[in-house]
Amino acid sequence: MPWTTYNNVSIPSFIYGTAWKKEATTGLVLQAVEAGFTAIDTANQLVHYDEARVGEALVQLARQGITRDKLFLQTKFTPVNGQDHRLPYDGRASITTQVQQSFESSLVHLHTDHLDSYVLHGPYSRRGLGAEDWEVWAALESLYDAGKTKMIGISNVSADQLILLCAKANHRPMIVQNRCYAAFGWDKDVREICRTHGIIYQGFSLLTANSGIFAEPDMRALAAKYQTGLAQLVFRFSQQIGMLPLTGTTNPQHMKEDLQCERFTLSPDELAVIETIGQ
Repeated sequence: MPWTTYNNVSIPSFIYGTAWKKEATTGLVLQAVEAGFTAIDTANQLVHYDEARVGEALVQLARQGITRDKLFLQTKFTPVNGQDHRLPYDGRASITTQVQQSFESSLVHLHTDHLDSYVLHGPYSRRGLGAEDWEVWAALESLYDAGKTKMIGISNVSADQLILLCAKANHRPMIVQNRCYAAFGWDKDVREICRTHGIIYQGFSLLTANSGIFAEPDMRALAAKYQTGLAQLVFRFSQQIGMLPLTGTTNPQHMKEDLQCERFTLSPDELAVIETIGQ
């Protein structure tokens, strides 16, 4: 079942993430789409992503009849402090220009004339939001207002920063994408703000950030009850508490299994068990 943003854009309920895939990126995106994924997440940041190789997969998919309109594409603008020397823009230019250059470069990489979602990879400020943050957000808003992306969002954001952004931005984010730790209630504070403002919360590192919970007897009992894997249990839990999960699995079998997590439904009591399990 697709989800819908507050500005009435539909987004698939599971996203395939392409971080850390390097030269395997093209083949893995092809496998993910073959398994059933229709949403792809990447970034214009060569430290962790290879956006152009995602684009190569999209070209091959189009030849197979899986055209651009059948896929949801999300990429990110990464500020200078998150890049290495391979910048996709002029690092001496204004932030507004950097965003425009990075965005145009992403369109070229992905062989498209628009994006479904464009995300700020993280605020410039550690605490609060400074002048750079407001400039970068205004640049994202301009792309949205021009119809070049159907939604805009922010990643790696704190609750305090998100409250500020929602209060003062012309367009509050449609998407928040954060790393999610069971030990911190699965980012409960940020999720609550998203719920209040109709923002879709995307959770990443759901497995890698929480490997400790897989030894918990309660998790193993639930997996046995629903005859499912521990990963699928976490993904289903996340969907049911209003979180859109990302998976970056490189295993074709796991890709299929992850997408099948919607075949079972956890009870409210079971959700409560998982929500508090790592604390």
